[in-house]
Amino acid sequence: MISPTTYLLFAAASLGLVLIPGPNHLYITARGLAQGRAAGLASAFGVEAGTLVHIAAAAAGLSYVISRSATLFAVVKWAGVAYLGYLAFRAFTSKEDETAQEPPRQPLRQVFLEGVLVNVLNPKVTLFFLAFLPQFVDPSAGAPALQVVVLGLTLLVLGLISDVVYAVAAGALGRRLVRGARALRYASGVIYLGLGVAAAFAGRR
Repeated sequence: MISPTTYLLFAAASLGLVLIPGPNHLYITARGLAQGRAAGLASAFGVEAGTLVHIAAAAAGLSYVISRSATLFAVVKWAGVAYLGYLAFRAFTSKEDETAQEPPRQPLRQVFLEGVLVNVLNPKVTLFFLAFLPQFVDPSAGAPALQVVVLGLTLLVLGLISDVVYAVAAGALGRRLVRGARALRYASGVIYLGLGVAAAFAGRR
């Protein structure tokens, strides 16, 4: 099994990574601003549920296959770009009553599923699992797949803590800005669009 020293080193490196604001944080912040703390938390849990998919894929070797196949990588990449573009389009073209006290609320189940899709369809996360986790896997220490799962779950827990902080902060800020529904909607749209552009230019290394 993984040595304690290796595990602590991985945990420290992962903590440093999750503290850096990234696309997942931007997405969670957008949901929290637009709909409040509950939606921010739902998106945070959705994002990390998507991380479970990446953990399973990495353990099964799918990440390696995708990184090596230009066609598979392109499918995942452009599916993610298209979905983020759809979210941006929906935010920009929403016709809700802008005089309302609160923006219309999506069911939390839908917010959760969107978080899952945003993370699963992010090719950068796939490549991250391929490039980062294997550096801490020791083939002589037991089943590599099990080590990937343990390391991946550690990263998931640290990521979830970070995501929850962003969700709560965005939800609190969103309540104060609830009268600016139009501005919040456009801000969300800009974030989704930016994430889509970033994904579109994500290169294979």
